[in-house]
Amino acid sequence: MLRDEKILITGPAGQIAYAMAEYLAPHNEVWGIARFSEPGSRERVDALGVTTRVIDLEAGDFGDLPQDFTYVLHLATFQTGGLDYDHALGVNAEGTGLLASHCRTAKAMLVTSTFSLYKPNPDPWHQFLETDPLGDANQPHSPTYSISKIGQEAVARTMARTLGLPVTIARVNASYGSNGGLPAYHLDWMIAGQTITLRAPGPTPYSPIAQDDMNAQIEPLLAAASIPAAIVNWCGDEVVTAEDWCDYFAEITGASPTYTRTEYPGSIAGSAGDPTRRIALTGPCAVSWRDGMRAMYEARYPNGAQGAELPASAARLLSSFRRD
Repeated sequence: MLRDEKILITGPAGQIAYAMAEYLAPHNEVWGIARFSEPGSRERVDALGVTTRVIDLEAGDFGDLPQDFTYVLHLATFQTGGLDYDHALGVNAEGTGLLASHCRTAKAMLVTSTFSLYKPNPDPWHQFLETDPLGDANQPHSPTYSISKIGQEAVARTMARTLGLPVTIARVNASYGSNGGLPAYHLDWMIAGQTITLRAPGPTPYSPIAQDDMNAQIEPLLAAASIPAAIVNWCGDEVVTAEDWCDYFAEITGASPTYTRTEYPGSIAGSAGDPTRRIALTGPCAVSWRDGMRAMYEARYPNGAQGAELPASAARLLSSFRRD
């Protein structure tokens, strides 16, 4: 675990970044930057002992934010509906370059990317390699996401070489934990009696990774940062379908999943990844998917599933899927 470092985390109120800030703050000087547009989000991060600043990455005005960070964890991202590609590229791509320039003296920068940038493969069981073709994998809830994240990776690679800043680009796949993630939202929707939207015709494989494993892998992924940038699939070791984890949720909660299958032209059929490169850097994951998802359920619903209300984050995501 990192200790006595000065670490900058972008998007610290987000699903993954909040948990990382909570993990790192007790033993490091952690700063967090974001727009903090959701009421109470900055106060929640402040309560972790993180020093926060309100900063819009696209604007590139870093105000009084220090530049002497030893490590940068760039997790902030723009992912929402609409077709404003200029804005998406401004935040995800240009914002990454502006951030790297501001923090150019860091030992390393970890940039989180996504499996949504891989060129769709017709085989749902295909396990994507880091060397697989990239392409515009249409995401119905965020059409600009894939293209803007490809742009982000290009900028991060360029800044690594231009600035001499070691970078790791980590493509995240189905992360989950008590703070959210796709499996968590499926769990929430099941408990609330809502229909789960999956890709047609199915199955829908992923390589889910637990937040505890992600936290433990921060240090080795930063150690792997290089010039040119290192690229790695940040996914779990096991291939699991959404149908499998929903069936498991049914076992432990008593709720029953119901599905609707939707055809998304241009979208990837499956989202499983090859973890070989990541395992070589971090070692195997410590959390099996069943243990991790049971722990997620117990943390999210400490009083059990009976009578529980749908969390606001899951409700927002459900609404975006229904709209699209």
